[in-house]
Amino acid sequence: MANYFGTDGIRGEFGKTLTCNLAFAVGNALTQIKNCPSVVIGHDTRISADPLMLSVCAGLVQGGANVTSVGTVPTAAISFLVSNKNFDFGIIITASHNPPAHNGIKIFDKTGKKLCDEEETFLEEFFKNQKTASVCGHFKEDLSLQQVYFQHLKSSVDTNFDGLKVCLDASNGASFKIAPKVFKSLQAKVVKEACTGDGRKINTNCGCLHIENLQKKVLSMGADIGFAFDGDADRVIAVDKDGSVFDGDKLLYILAKDMKAKGELFANSVVGTSHTNSGIMVGLNRNKINLIRTDIGDKYVIDAMEKMNLTLGGEQSGHIIIKTLARTGDGILTALKICEIVKKSSKTLGQLFDAIDIPQWNLNLNVKDKIKVLNNEELKNLVNRIFCEIAPAGRVLVRASGTEEKVRVMVEHPNQEKAKEYAEEIRSVIEKI
Repeated sequence: MANYFGTDGIRGEFGKTLTCNLAFAVGNALTQIKNCPSVVIGHDTRISADPLMLSVCAGLVQGGANVTSVGTVPTAAISFLVSNKNFDFGIIITASHNPPAHNGIKIFDKTGKKLCDEEETFLEEFFKNQKTASVCGHFKEDLSLQQVYFQHLKSSVDTNFDGLKVCLDASNGASFKIAPKVFKSLQAKVVKEACTGDGRKINTNCGCLHIENLQKKVLSMGADIGFAFDGDADRVIAVDKDGSVFDGDKLLYILAKDMKAKGELFANSVVGTSHTNSGIMVGLNRNKINLIRTDIGDKYVIDAMEKMNLTLGGEQSGHIIIKTLARTGDGILTALKICEIVKKSSKTLGQLFDAIDIPQWNLNLNVKDKIKVLNNEELKNLVNRIFCEIAPAGRVLVRASGTEEKVRVMVEHPNQEKAKEYAEEIRSVIEKI
């Protein structure tokens, strides 16, 4: 099992758990598993992006790699460029939805797919070694590659958005320029929220983790639809014109129905996770679409899609993967495809979504030791008791976050007050551990 990598790359607070020395080791390790690799690298807007990127690049170049920096881009841009431009690896410096003081490192292979658990564990074996090539590699910057990704996004839809007013909340992150640009190029009227490049404010009271800001903006501006991204724009949450929130589950449902109608949904199946609302599963089944569940984490969704050659998957958090167009979650791409459905159908999101969610109560609890909490016998006994009481109509899920020092609790029950009651009971036990 990897010591540094979580469910979505390496994450940590800059200067503490994530240091420039570690970043150098990551870059250099890649040159030890492939001789003289070509690498494309980008970053989000965080103020720690420069030292970390330069440290990764130093490790790469010292080991003989040739590195191309593309500047501030969404995570999906790196995934696209690494395969489209035939790089051996892609690296993005980002902590996604995490606070400004945190940062991270995500690595993609030559196909544009994130490294799997086994590959991450293998890579870590080289962190303690240091390679100096007989002929060092070189570093260059090529911001023109951003335009290649832009054209990819624009060509992913076959209609314009003339007549649509669209609100975009970029979370002051990697999508702050490119998201408004691509929607404007498709003739949408764009209203911007948190679309600055100030990395000190990334994910701070904005973006998909603070959807209330977008709700207010959509309602106050009379917009037709709104989209909120996270710091690296691999997630998206939507808001309908009446202020209703559409999370990743609901967007997955709308996309699945549309793709099935077009004959683009292979095996009439989609991939979700253990967190995917059971009401979505019922709605999909009613439309003769099968839901396959995986562990939480978009790389597990993608892995299942790869194994079964499926074309659509996603998470409630807003990671949506449309395999014919991307090999990772792409919030901007998903927003464009949802907007395309809205424009062509002349329907609102509420009119397109006809499933019935089962109430869920979710808690994200800060803890000092995730493993200690999850191994606590009192907690285990409580979760087992609740499971027996609410099954089969309800579900309970208690898990460690793969990216933060948090334990996440989800209780699903037809009665929302009951769901809250059970979740709060779990909270009280966790807070005593």
